[in-house]
Amino acid sequence: MRRLLFDDSHEALRDLARAFYLNECVPHSARWEKQGVVDRAVWLKAGAAGLLGPEVPAEYGGAGVDDFRYKVVVTEEMYRTGAVGVGFVTHNNVVGPYLNRLTTAEQKKRWLPGFVDGTAIGALAISEPGAGSDMARMRTTARRDGDHFVVNGSKTFITNGELADLVVVAAKTDPEAGHRGISLFVLESGMPGFTRGNRLSKVGQRSRDTAELFFQDVRVPADNLIGTAGRGFYHLLENLPEERMTAAVIGVAAMERALELTTRQVREREIFGTRLGAMQATRFTMAELHTDIAAARAYVDRALQALVDGELTAAEAAAVKYWATDLQFSVVDRCLQLFGGYGYIDEYEISRLWRDSRVQRIYAGSNEVMKDIVGRAMDLDGSLR
Repeated sequence: MRRLLFDDSHEALRDLARAFYLNECVPHSARWEKQGVVDRAVWLKAGAAGLLGPEVPAEYGGAGVDDFRYKVVVTEEMYRTGAVGVGFVTHNNVVGPYLNRLTTAEQKKRWLPGFVDGTAIGALAISEPGAGSDMARMRTTARRDGDHFVVNGSKTFITNGELADLVVVAAKTDPEAGHRGISLFVLESGMPGFTRGNRLSKVGQRSRDTAELFFQDVRVPADNLIGTAGRGFYHLLENLPEERMTAAVIGVAAMERALELTTRQVREREIFGTRLGAMQATRFTMAELHTDIAAARAYVDRALQALVDGELTAAEAAAVKYWATDLQFSVVDRCLQLFGGYGYIDEYEISRLWRDSRVQRIYAGSNEVMKDIVGRAMDLDGSLR
């Protein structure tokens, strides 16, 4: 079915993004998977192509178009082309809103030009060892000292953590105030006391640099505080719907890529003298996968339109996220099955898709947490009436 979410300007960006991924990323995918990080040069090329920070105002180098659909297009084409590793999604969809919406004119002038041209890669640091994303147990602190804050603590599971130049860090400025004592800061690469641990070895998404970050008496200028002091928890909540919809977008695009690969496989592979695709059991499976993906596409697109219109609730975003990513892993797993033993061999893209899909049910809040958010919003105990 024809999608109704995009106009000609979105589709023009789609064509540009697709060409970029096919020319600048796909040929390097195998090497990036082995080395565990992408070449930094690809970020500069993406900046030159206009794929970074589309909502950044023109005066700072961006296109000045604050429309989440442009980020959706850039995200979808990465997964539809089979490109791997480049952390544009985290940079654009996750970090971008903080640097665009919470910063002063002076901060924008300092950070946004590099954010757009690829010289300043972004990361978001919330999760901590032993606490995950449970902000109530956050131990990283930022103590005021004159015109600086002194930051101490550590973060883990940080996407773009190895390459990042600008890291949005959540820290407690008032340890006694609970979630009301959290503030957000931008820490910059090279600040004394800001170090990175070893690159984390992961089950999937092996070419996407993920690292631990350590802060020991890092003196951060007070001018690097973004948003309102003590309102960091609420700033994070405001951006979660976009982050969760991003996970859903990835889920559907990955399913579509898996189905494309599997369609080729069943058309070409023979078993017992018969093409796999000619077997009724295969046709039934492929029909189910096709229909599941079509339903997911319609659901996610409708939620994206609600997000663009400012109508999507936190509970609705949570529901879309958990459903789409649960379905993603199921679909990709069933696709892999049709490859037989070859599906378990690393050189086959379907095996990477399968490995990479698993974390989707954890990203942006585990799916169990998502279900709890949805259940609470249903007011099953009547406490909200």
